Amino acid sequence: MARYGVRRIFLDRGVMGDPVAEGILSESGEIPVVLVNGPQEVARRLSTFEDPLGEGKHSLLITRQRGDFVKGCPGTHNHICCRYQIINLVVNCPIDCSYCILQGYLNNPAITIYINIEELFAQVEEKLSGDPGRVFRLGTGELGDSLAFDGMTRFSTALVPFFAEKANVIFELKTKTDEVDNLLDLDHRGKTVISWSVNPEKLIAEEERSASTLEERLVAAEKCQQEGYPIGLHFDPLIYYPEWERDYRGVIEKIFERIDGKGIIWISLGGFRFPPYLKPIIRNRFPASKILWGELFPGNDGKFRYLKSLRVEMYRKIVGWLRDYEPNLFIYLCMESQEVWEKVFGWSPKNNGALDHLFAQRVRSFSSACDRFSILSLDRK
Repeated sequence: MARYGVRRIFLDRGVMGDPVAEGILSESGEIPVVLVNGPQEVARRLSTFEDPLGEGKHSLLITRQRGDFVKGCPGTHNHICCRYQIINLVVNCPIDCSYCILQGYLNNPAITIYINIEELFAQVEEKLSGDPGRVFRLGTGELGDSLAFDGMTRFSTALVPFFAEKANVIFELKTKTDEVDNLLDLDHRGKTVISWSVNPEKLIAEEERSASTLEERLVAAEKCQQEGYPIGLHFDPLIYYPEWERDYRGVIEKIFERIDGKGIIWISLGGFRFPPYLKPIIRNRFPASKILWGELFPGNDGKFRYLKSLRVEMYRKIVGWLRDYEPNLFIYLCMESQEVWEKVFGWSPKNNGALDHLFAQRVRSFSSACDRFSILSLDRK
């Protein structure tokens, strides 16, 4: 909490007295609580600040989710998508990354915590039972860090045991923090993956305000692996700069000093990309950032990206460095075309469903190959 400098908590009047809301407030210490009539009032209040996005990083809203908790990843047109299912339990993030798409994506800058977790569980149950032969991959961390406020919400202590009992799903918590204390004594049965976004320390210091250092993340990953959790890693976004090869190779060296490669269930690679509307936001909020200095061009999906040849070069080298340590790693590309897949790996999934099937195979093989990272049998087909 202290790391993120929370200045105020907005409490939706509609959840006053709710046990989950009261539990969160009891962990909040002396932070002032302001009663509001829903998210729109919070957005109006924050809009009066010079930097509403920045102020939102220091503001929590406790409210109820009135829509769907679980949504499919929107993907990108003409690019391979892995059919990941996103759980939106906490939306927005106290970590202030210069490249974060949420700066222009959300209509409320406050960090929003939804307390109706039982409704989330009901929605998940319905989704899983609707297609019992499919191995679903569900996770938080797309619209907000999974663990940044777990010390306050303790959501992980409900989520991990819930998913431990489900047969046709694997659950992922994505983070840039080292907030793992609540995870270490849970009976996860290998059904929860703890994943970290990783970058060189230089980029973390310059572009990821309030995030844990790389060393802190890897120490936390080591703790989780010692407790039997499968580990995920996300090199996303990969950012090009003159020393990128030296620095990313150093990241990989540090990873395998801490983590047993056989306990890594998957690794993603994704080049820096952003929609056009994000460029002026980055320039305004992060005037010292150098991430826009590279040669970035609009792609088929309208997002600005590095040239295809540069992306392929970066992916190939990182794949090679990773497999020097562990040849059988499951590595995939995030939001890339079949052509890029083929240039990097020599093959490509035919479509989104084919990649989803490869993930299901990976979950099953990981389960059977790693006794100490064992997963409940998912083979329902």
